[in-house]
Order: sequence, then structure tokens, then C-alpha cells
Amino acid sequence: MRFTKMHGIGNDYVYVDCFDEEVADPPATALAVSDRHFGIGSDGLILVMPSDVADVRMRMFNADGSEAEMCGNGVRCVAKYAFDHGRTRNNPLTVETGAGIKTIELTLGAGGKVARAAVDMGRPVLAPERIPVVWSAEQAVEIPLDADGQELRATCVSMGNPHAVIYVDAVQEVALERLGPVLENHPAFPQRVNVHVVQVHHAGEVTLRTWERGSGITLACGTGASAVCVAGVLTGRTQRAILAHLPGGDLTLEWRDDDHVVMTGPAVEVFTGQWPAEN
Repeated sequence: MRFTKMHGIGNDYVYVDCFDEEVADPPATALAVSDRHFGIGSDGLILVMPSDVADVRMRMFNADGSEAEMCGNGVRCVAKYAFDHGRTRNNPLTVETGAGIKTIELTLGAGGKVARAAVDMGRPVLAPERIPVVWSAEQAVEIPLDADGQELRATCVSMGNPHAVIYVDAVQEVALERLGPVLENHPAFPQRVNVHVVQVHHAGEVTLRTWERGSGITLACGTGASAVCVAGVLTGRTQRAILAHLPGGDLTLEWRDDDHVVMTGPAVEVFTGQWPAEN
């Protein structure tokens, strides 16, 4: 199986071009290739596939083999792969995902290859039953959660997958390796949840760290940064356009007046290879 290793600000996946390749068991393959000691090393596996309704289709599997609906950093890399490798020459191009069709505008760099991409992430889902989160009000804004021996306040948003945003004074002081799995599997979240701790610098700038559902601590999460943009407006902490600092790099986000969130950031191809390695 030929593969391409790519990342969006450190959120790295193994990409397989299913125009040419076939992955018989994606969950098992995701588990194998994601292992950072005995595999290729990644946050998961992403398949780039033909689509009947968009330029390409994306399926993504977390490092634990579970399938997820969408990945903001991953979809930028899918767009880069599809354009740079000639699967489409459209710009903007469209990607079919488990969270709907995403439109992506490409910025080309050296050699006419994609350097950055702006993704229309669509409208945030705020109704608790659709996120889903167990909560009775119209929106799940700063709901109380008991976790790891403390009471936290979480604002919940779906960007095609569920997110819990928690504001803190200093993100680096949060024991995310302990708090993350407790919240991911909290009974308030029937489909588990992605967890983000956020420090606000001012109304236009934040720093965040992420525990991703099924993958653990990651360097970046695009859908999560989009959810943070929305949560900041809902809680009155930030404006509709922000710069987000993540461990792997920066993203710019805007919750536009048409209710769509646009996320902009880089996409990088690291290397290609063969799995399993040829003898």
C-alpha cells in the first residue's frame, strides 16, 4: 500500500490514494500505521477517494481505529493532495466528508503546489441533542461538568463532530493527559467528545490545547479551533475573527455573518512510502 504522510500544523495523518489503492480494513490499518514506535506514526489514517458529489471524498480513522466525521487539518491536506497530485485542478475544490461537503480555497506556493487552504467549515451545530450533549437548554453554554475531582464549565459545539470548550487561566498548567480521557468519556457525551482548554489573550487571540476523541493529545485540531471561535462569541470572550495558537502552529478563524465558520492554515506533505515496507 502506497501512502503519503502529511500534516496540518502538526496534526499528522497517513493518507492513502484510493483512486489507485484499496484498504480492506481501514480500522485495523489505522491502528497499525498510527503507532509511533512500530508503525509510521500519526494521529490516524485518511483515505482520499472518488466521489459522486464532490471533487474527492475523505474518510478518516482515528489512531484507535474509530471513524470520525471530519478533521479540519486533515481536510486541508486532502485538498492539497488532490490538487498537487492531479485528482482535480479545481480551485476552489470540494471534499465530501462525513460532516457534509466542504468547499476549500487554495493558495498556491512554490512550484504551483498548495501552501495554504481556507476551508468553509459550514454552520456550527448548537442544539444540544444534535451535538450531542445531555443538556436541556437551547444551547450548551458553560454547562457544569464534574471531572477529575473538579467542577468545570464547558461550552459545547458540533462542527460535524462534538467539541467541549473549557476556558482556563493558563493552558500549560492543565493536566490534559488526565483530564482529557475523563471528559472524552463523560456520561454527558453519548458519542464521546473532543476536549479543548483555551486561554484568552484578548478578544482576537487565543491559545488552545486539545485532547482528540480517539487519538489523545494532538498538536492541532481544525474542527476544534473552529468550535473555539464559536464558543468565544457565545460566551462573550472573543470576537468573530480570531488568531488561534495551537501547539503545532497557528490558524485563523472567522464565524462569518452568514453563520459559516472559515478556517485558514497550512498543509504540508512530508514523505511517501510503502506499507508494509518492501523486503
